[in-house]
Amino acid sequence: MTEQLAPTSPSHETEMPAEEPWLRCSGCGSLLYRKRFVRLHRVCPDCGAHARLTARQRIAQLLDPGSAREIPVPPTVVDPLRFIDSRPYPQRLAEARRATGEDDAVVVVTGSIGGRSLVMAVMDFGFLGGSLGVAVGEAVTCAAELALRDSLPLLLVTSSGGARMQEGVLSLMQMAKTAQAMAALDEAGLLTITLVTDPTYGGVAASFATLSDVLLAEPKARMGFAGPRVIKQTINQELPEGFQTAEFLRDRGLIDGVYPRAELREVLTRLLDIARPDVRLSADLERGRQWLVHDPEQLEHRSAWDTVRRARAPERLTALEHIRLWTSGFVELLGSRCGSDSPALVGGVGLLAGQPVLLLGQQKGHDTHELVRRDFGMVTADGYRKALRLMRLASKLRLPVISLIDTPGAHPGLESEETGQAGAIAACIAELGTLPVPVISVVTGEGGSGGALALAVGDRVLLSEHAVYSVISAEGCAAILWKTAEAAPKAAAALQLDAPSLLRHGIVDAVVREPGAGAHTDPMEASIRLRDAVLTTLSELLPLPGPRLVRERRARFRRYGRLQATALSEGRQR
Repeated sequence: MTEQLAPTSPSHETEMPAEEPWLRCSGCGSLLYRKRFVRLHRVCPDCGAHARLTARQRIAQLLDPGSAREIPVPPTVVDPLRFIDSRPYPQRLAEARRATGEDDAVVVVTGSIGGRSLVMAVMDFGFLGGSLGVAVGEAVTCAAELALRDSLPLLLVTSSGGARMQEGVLSLMQMAKTAQAMAALDEAGLLTITLVTDPTYGGVAASFATLSDVLLAEPKARMGFAGPRVIKQTINQELPEGFQTAEFLRDRGLIDGVYPRAELREVLTRLLDIARPDVRLSADLERGRQWLVHDPEQLEHRSAWDTVRRARAPERLTALEHIRLWTSGFVELLGSRCGSDSPALVGGVGLLAGQPVLLLGQQKGHDTHELVRRDFGMVTADGYRKALRLMRLASKLRLPVISLIDTPGAHPGLESEETGQAGAIAACIAELGTLPVPVISVVTGEGGSGGALALAVGDRVLLSEHAVYSVISAEGCAAILWKTAEAAPKAAAALQLDAPSLLRHGIVDAVVREPGAGAHTDPMEASIRLRDAVLTTLSELLPLPGPRLVRERRARFRRYGRLQATALSEGRQR
């Protein structure tokens, strides 16, 4: 006798007698030893199919041993409509309670993951398909209220087939009830995380499940508002392969990441690290000061065109390489949540010398394949919307923002224009001006036009010694004004896009010295210098209150192009 395991079937497993030592994976047909299967958190070692877990199994897998404390949920109405189909609704409830041992489809607990305290609400698909009814809505809302009361992060583990029809419109009202509870956590600045498990549909997906700051999913987990069968019947079309799976959603920017069950505890620990109140910056701040140059006369003067070529050197580290070198526990967050993503814009959270930060960067590559995949660092409208989402997350969680700029400019394609490229860039520029947290922008290579400025409205703007920052590329300027790209060196000089010029004009606050003949000759040392300079700068900004940061940041950009009072006075006298 065998036990069936199927990742996309209504029930992943069929319970067998405890003495039965073997089961068969219906995903790949492998014969699995039950004890090994359980040790692997009920994941097939051959094909990776994830069997469905009960709420209790999920709690045991994720929480630190011995840390779970169940929170009772107040009673709710049981049968508001006196509903009967093939049998009375109370009879269905009684059967579900006997089968699962639970009062309803959600278990609420407090506990810890990696020593980080949190509140957790876990859905159990085995209880009437995890359907959203009044008891489920009450449990999720109580979990959110407990997190709010104790200032703790909230983790939601979702699994639901949709609304509980037997409770009629009262079940519908749970969508609004839970959504408002999540909004209160947003207002309080508390971290919320959803772990999407298979399946998550209907009212759960259209309320609390997708309102969290971070959306993670297990492989092949399905999520959507309507089920694929309903959609297919409605539109009378074949659906794409993998439709509504976690991977499908990730590739369309709708969730932040897909992680195998064995990796979830580590990822959650990293995310919870950013919400700890007892962290602080811990670094040797003097190291960064030796690399920061504030006087343009202390910089070596070379031709602007030579600087352009150095800024574009493919050996310079990319944003992700800098981020992974600088931080511990970095978790990349994906997607604009609007139906697309841009691989040219990367972002996420991590610890920088112990300080939780949000990092953004324009990502290029070192070879043709990677450059093409990343659109040569040219961000689309959805990429800027992803940046906007992450900026707002930083504001909510009070995380300093570090942005790394390296782009020839925003993506100029048809799709970018159709999806509102200009508006997305404008929104990023405006949002940066409102963030009540330190914002440090670092031009590491090319700072091209509005595509660069979208990440560069900072309290402090730093520039790598051989980086450039300009309103247009040298070639673009040459083609427009000199009618030939061969005039690019002349255009570069005229644009004054090099470090000494930018420092002299006050566009950047400091230049970070590069090693040797440039960052491309010793990329690791160049990155370390940038990190040290960022840490020194961050230490100066962290003590400042949010309103002061916003006021001074706006005043900084207000000054550009204005004549100083003394200069204006002298001009009048002449």
